[in-house]
Amino acid sequence: MLKAAHIRVAWCGVVLLAAWGTLGAANAASQQFADTMVVNARVYTVNSLQPWAEALAIRQGKIIAVGSSKEIASYRGPATKTIDAGGRLVLPGFTDCHNHFLDGSLSLLQVDLVGAATVGEIQRRVKDYAAAHPDLTWVLGRGWGYTVFAPSGLPDKKYLDQIVPDRPVYLEGFDGHTWWANSKALQVAGITRTTPDPPGGIIVRDPGTGEPTGAIKEDEADDVVRRVVPPPSREQVTAALLRGMQEANRVGLVRVISPDGVSMRGGDFHILDVYDQLRREGKLTVRFDVALRIPPPALTQAELHEVEDARHRYHDDWLSAGKAKFFVDGVIETRTAAMLAPYADDTQSGRLWWEPAAYKHAVAELDRHGIQVFSHAIGDRAIRLALDAYENARQVNHTSDARHRIEHIEDASAEDIPRFGKLGVVASFQPLHAYPDDDVLKVWSRNLGPERAQRGWAWHDVESSGGVLAFGSDWPIVTMSPWPGVQNALTRQTVEGDPQGGWLPNERISLPEAIKGYTLGAAFAGHREKTEGSLQPGKLADLIVLSQDLFKIEPNAAGKTEVLLTMVGGKVVYQSPNWNAGRTASEERH
Repeated sequence: MLKAAHIRVAWCGVVLLAAWGTLGAANAASQQFADTMVVNARVYTVNSLQPWAEALAIRQGKIIAVGSSKEIASYRGPATKTIDAGGRLVLPGFTDCHNHFLDGSLSLLQVDLVGAATVGEIQRRVKDYAAAHPDLTWVLGRGWGYTVFAPSGLPDKKYLDQIVPDRPVYLEGFDGHTWWANSKALQVAGITRTTPDPPGGIIVRDPGTGEPTGAIKEDEADDVVRRVVPPPSREQVTAALLRGMQEANRVGLVRVISPDGVSMRGGDFHILDVYDQLRREGKLTVRFDVALRIPPPALTQAELHEVEDARHRYHDDWLSAGKAKFFVDGVIETRTAAMLAPYADDTQSGRLWWEPAAYKHAVAELDRHGIQVFSHAIGDRAIRLALDAYENARQVNHTSDARHRIEHIEDASAEDIPRFGKLGVVASFQPLHAYPDDDVLKVWSRNLGPERAQRGWAWHDVESSGGVLAFGSDWPIVTMSPWPGVQNALTRQTVEGDPQGGWLPNERISLPEAIKGYTLGAAFAGHREKTEGSLQPGKLADLIVLSQDLFKIEPNAAGKTEVLLTMVGGKVVYQSPNWNAGRTASEERH
């Protein structure tokens, strides 16, 4: 406080100074009022220093206070909006750490084959879709599974020729590694019995005649067909992204990390300008991190420049780029994943898509430029190579805390599991990939053999040895909803409860660990743990309100969770029709 002896001003000046002081104090106090308060909640913060709370206050898109109802009440101002959670569980909004968002969003507009258990059911869906869309020059879709085509596991063009002979039909398998074309699609693509297999891809042929069967393995072969498929217009892409974001918010996602497209042609990196336009128009309701896929045989200077330019142009909380993605191998179901020993039912051990020295050099060069690397590595040989490349980059460049990632990690060797923690490599898993259905138990496990099948998706072992788990979906490979993934992380059982006791039950993780994989672990993977991933002051106000309390239900009910409300940056971007009218996000003035 200023004393009279210390100032030499007229009385009127003192009065004016006092008035200014009073106004300033009032303004300072008003700055503490919340724009929005979430009250009457069970807030699980994922903050180890304050795991639980009853309410939180938000201002200008960030959390300013978390605590008891009494503590948060002091932040209520005349314009504060109040959201009454009705005693529901509130969590940080979820991040999907591996999501091909453009591919998934476009698939919402195509024929859906997920869950089709027979060839006849696939034919019915394709025929109905083709009849309902006579204007489409190509019939596209995705989601068929290998078990439909037992014992070979691969589809044949004849089944599609029977129902749509006059238009190209091209259908992606559920895992994004195998495609199915009818004769018309093969004809338009110029694929005949004399067409050579592209490097890294396989055009499956009849062993007797040499004619293409319609099955296409891996991206390089898919690219032969994909290049003649008419690309979607900018308007179609925008409409698909808007629909995809609605679906993401509906299931509780607030951020998506995209390792670019499933196909080599196109993907999220290549439409960053569309995302940026939506950001500038205020239409993004999901935050995006996007990587560029680097194809073999080598990293080019043009690709390096492209990644660096994207990092420079897009680097805010809503849209960021400047990461790189590699495919090191394929998948176990088609025996294209790279294994240290031959498959149980084959003399081959899969193959690496990259020559090891070229891949290590590319990783080291990206690491030298501070670019985070994602590596798709499923087989134990590919996983070892990725870990070796990351270790080499650290030694060569003397870098630290790069947080390079390995994607999928389906069958790591026991010797390599501790290396995730030792090297600071993020383990990017998709929990629903380990769902113990016929694909995992009868195809995946059969191809590996009993000993290697016991190492499947080692979440617990990786984390307990110091590794960081970051969870995602791989949409559109499986559903974008994280809740079936949460359930599988806890149970490793089908929804029917099979197998009893869980498949490889030692690899199950706890509920807090599962939630962390989609929140704070995911934020750490993106170098964002200081601003996202938990509900605490200073972090972004991204949160969800759930229909059931995950901490009070049986683990096998977690998949039935419904998101009642999703908030991104302090703004409600989704509200369920089941949100109680008495708990709407309407404005309450006090």
